[in-house]
Order: sequence, then C-alpha cells, then structure tokens
Amino acid sequence: MGPGFRRDCGFRSMNDIAEQEARVAELRERLGEAHPETLTAMLDLAELLWKEGRIGAARPLEEQVVATRLRLFGEKHPDTLKAMGKLATSIGAQGDLEEARAMQERIVELAPDVWGEDGRDTWRALNNLAGTVGAEGDLAAARELLEAAMAEMIRRWGEEDGDSLAAMGNLAAVLWQIGDREEAYWLQQQVVETRRRVYGDADPATRAAIAAFDIMQRDFGC
Repeated sequence: MGPGFRRDCGFRSMNDIAEQEARVAELRERLGEAHPETLTAMLDLAELLWKEGRIGAARPLEEQVVATRLRLFGEKHPDTLKAMGKLATSIGAQGDLEEARAMQERIVELAPDVWGEDGRDTWRALNNLAGTVGAEGDLAAARELLEAAMAEMIRRWGEEDGDSLAAMGNLAAVLWQIGDREEAYWLQQQVVETRRRVYGDADPATRAAIAAFDIMQRDFGC
C-alpha cells in the first residue's frame, strides 16, 4: 500500500487499442494533428495503453497533446491542465518523481484560477500531488496535503462523495506507512463501509478499498 500512480481509465476492453489507433490515424488525416477532436482521441488512446501497462507508449502521446495545447491555449486552460495531469502521472510512474512533482505543483498553483476554488479538479490535483510527494518518501508532507484535501472535500461534497473517499483512502495508506496504524485502520474501515453502502461491492473502487483493508487486517492480526 501507499502512494502510487494509478489511473481509472474507464475503458472496458483492452481490445479497443487497435480501433482507437485507427481512429487517431483517421482524425490526423482528416482534421490535422492540432484539432481538438484529434487531441482528445490521442488522450483516449493513451488511457487504453495505460490500462494495459504500456506507459512508455502512452507518454509520447500525452507529451504531444500537452505541447500542442500549450501552444494553442497556454497553461491557464482546463484542457491543458488535464493533459498535464495525465502526463505527470506517466512521468511519475516511470520513476522521474522530481519532474512529476514539479508539473503537479504547477497544476496545483494554476488550478484555482482555471477550475475555481470549488472545482473538483482543483482538489484532485492536490490529491495527485500528495501521491507523488509520498512516493518520494516525504510522508509527513504527503500527510499534510492529504489532510487538507480530505477536509475540504468532505466540507464541500460530504463523506460519501467518491473524491472524498479517495482522499481518505490515500491518507489511510500514508498513515499506515508512517506507523500511525490505529488511525489508518479506522480510516480505511470507514472508507470500506461507506463505499459498500453507497457504491456497492461490485464497484472497482470498493474492491480496491477492501483489498487494502484486508492487508491492514492481516498485519494487525485481525
């Protein structure tokens, strides 16, 4: 357990990659490399590749989208920041935590102006940054970021909200690594109980939360 680099891609089949590659090629030919529809299709292809573990193939697509959106829209644009966030995740997953952190810090800096203080993506960006900070080994700083993110998410959207629960689960993982295992155990238990009640046992996030809690239970000797 602990901070990591994960993406819920939302696609149901890895067999969609060839079809999506063909779509990207067709859009490039018909609309051009810089067309918004082409760029979106490229990011969709990158997500499919990510789901298959092919991060090295996903990253160049994300880099191209980021470069094009920076040129067309600049940094202070929601499409640019979202593409930067995906790229930062890929960079971190490939081990360049310093570069990933710098990009995520820039996203967090720009997010309130782009998405607003109340925007979900603003707080998701902080949550993502905390994951990278934790992966770098600075668990105390990761804890501070996650506590702030969790508190604000709960205040704005409630304890049953999916983003609030994601932050709670991430905080539980950091607390577990720090050694504050009783608090981590209690927090993860709350995540599992709430996800089961609100989203059901079949939900992928519920299953992941249960798996993390099972590890805690085994370590605790429950």
